[in-house]
Amino acid sequence: MGCTNRGPKMPCLGSAEDQLKLSPKSFIKLKSSLIVENYKIGQKLGAGSYGIVRLALHIPSNEKRAIKSINKQKIPSDLQTSPRFFSEIDVLMSSDHPNIVRLYEFYEDDKYWHLVTEYMPGGELFDYLSKFKSLTEPIACGFIKQILCAVAYCHSKNVVHRDIKPENLLLTKNQRTVKIIDFGTSTFMYENCLKRRYGTSYYIAPEVLRSFYNEKCDLWSVGVIMYLLLSGKPPFPGRKDVEILQRVERGVYTMASQEWDLISVEAKDLINKLLCYNPNARISAIEALDHIWFTKFSSKEPNSSLPRLALQKLSDFHTTQKLQNAVLTFIASQLTDMDDFQEIAEVFRSMDKNMDGKISKDELVNIYKAKGLLGLSGNPEKIMREVDSNDSGYIDYTEFLIAYRKKELAGSIKSLEAAFRCFDIDKNGKITAEELREIIGDGNSRNSVWRNLINEVDTNGDGELDLDEFKNMMLQMLTK
Repeated sequence: MGCTNRGPKMPCLGSAEDQLKLSPKSFIKLKSSLIVENYKIGQKLGAGSYGIVRLALHIPSNEKRAIKSINKQKIPSDLQTSPRFFSEIDVLMSSDHPNIVRLYEFYEDDKYWHLVTEYMPGGELFDYLSKFKSLTEPIACGFIKQILCAVAYCHSKNVVHRDIKPENLLLTKNQRTVKIIDFGTSTFMYENCLKRRYGTSYYIAPEVLRSFYNEKCDLWSVGVIMYLLLSGKPPFPGRKDVEILQRVERGVYTMASQEWDLISVEAKDLINKLLCYNPNARISAIEALDHIWFTKFSSKEPNSSLPRLALQKLSDFHTTQKLQNAVLTFIASQLTDMDDFQEIAEVFRSMDKNMDGKISKDELVNIYKAKGLLGLSGNPEKIMREVDSNDSGYIDYTEFLIAYRKKELAGSIKSLEAAFRCFDIDKNGKITAEELREIIGDGNSRNSVWRNLINEVDTNGDGELDLDEFKNMMLQMLTK
């Protein structure tokens, strides 16, 4: 990506022709009901210029989530009607990556917009760093690699974040996985180059200060974070923003102080490439991920047997009813604690050779060849046909997760009962075709489509699904 004219078509949620092409965004809806009908609002987690972030309990699933509430009165009137204001929703709806925070749903009432995202109990990377002052190279390497994977994914989708900083990098409960949050300043690259100035003083790129920049501004921010993680100090210090920005504008930094004596030459080389003053010469996210520093200091690649196991699980994946796949997608994207799937995320990244956040058929074929399995076990064409539920031509992260952990997802009674409560909108103990349409479709699709989904698994013939029918439908997958 660079300074070229782009205008990616925004995803059309739940269109008639796309209603059964399932993905996490199929379940992300604007809710007109009061948010307190579905959530118990808890403590404040943070605050910003336009609103606050609070911890909340999702009543149907009993899952903790974070709610970002944006006060309409604090938003300038011209911004309220601008598509850019809703870019955070657009970006998160179209994202499916293990290092980008998940959006579950969003609400609007008279005073607020509410964005409901996954809760990250491990806190900010900034606070994590504050406890240790600086990090060892292997630990810093793990974090930087994950951040760059997310940035590479965003850039492959023509998305520029524009405010990557430790406060916008949150950790999962085990503090091993980092995710980018707060896409409020992000944008799709519609224009030749971006001109509006966004960012935070320590982390902003010098070309942003000149109001003429592209996606490479995110790489500068990652370079600042890497410098900070390894040394405990910012490369462009200052007591006030004016002083900091003057240093950023000059772009001069040093790694000559004592704390850098034990840092590897490979780390210093990558920092220099990320903090290259000329954005046209600055390394890209994909190029950065190929740097020797990651080869030297990354934690070991996943167990060599895991990619082979993944191929077997992908090859074995099959659903007989579309509704089974819909429920699996819902559980994986809406009800799953991603702390439990860090190893799977590592396997996914190891198979995603070009680091674009998805697995192509060519990548599958090459893995089969490397393992000596082509023609012996499984079939890349069959895998793509069964696993690619949204017909994108790729295996996205959630699709991979579903195929890899089908038995765990379909066999969890707790998750199945939580999913049933979410699908049973009127809480009468039955799921109707109309409720399916509201959960999965856009509300305008033909009723016959949803009735057919019900009829496939409606064993008592009453035109609705009760909890036992719902669970039996999913548990049948465990025997196949």
